[in-house]
Amino acid sequence: MDQNERSAAIQIGGETYELLLTTKATKEIAKRYGGLENLGTKLIKSENFEMALDEIIWLIALMANQSILIYNLRHKDEPKPLLTEEEVELLTSPLELATYKDAIMEAMFRGTKRNVESEADPKNVPVG
Repeated sequence: MDQNERSAAIQIGGETYELLLTTKATKEIAKRYGGLENLGTKLIKSENFEMALDEIIWLIALMANQSILIYNLRHKDEPKPLLTEEEVELLTSPLELATYKDAIMEAMFRGTKRNVESEADPKNVPVG
C-alpha cells in the first residue's frame, strides 16, 4: 500500500504535513493510551480543554513525524527536521486543531484499513 493511500494531509505554518499511522506510531499510542481503541475515549473525556489540546498536539506531532522519519530513512544525506509539539502550538490556532482531529481519524482509519480480496472458488457457482 502506498504511503499516500494511508495518510491525511494538513497544513501547519504554511507547510503541508502528512499524518501517517505506522507501526512505530501505533506502539507509541499504545504506550500512552493502552491501545488505539482507548484513544477516542481519552480525547473525548479529557479533564479539561488544555489537556485535550495537549493530546491533539502530541498526536499531530507524532503522526506528522512518521512521514518525515520515513523520508529521512530514505534520504540520509539530506534529512528534514522533525516537527516539535512547541512548533505545532505556535503555528496553529485552536480552531485549526479542531479540524485536524478529522485528519487524525482519517489517517488512523487508513492506517488500519484492511484490503480483503476473495479468490474465485470453483465450488461457488454464480447465482442468477
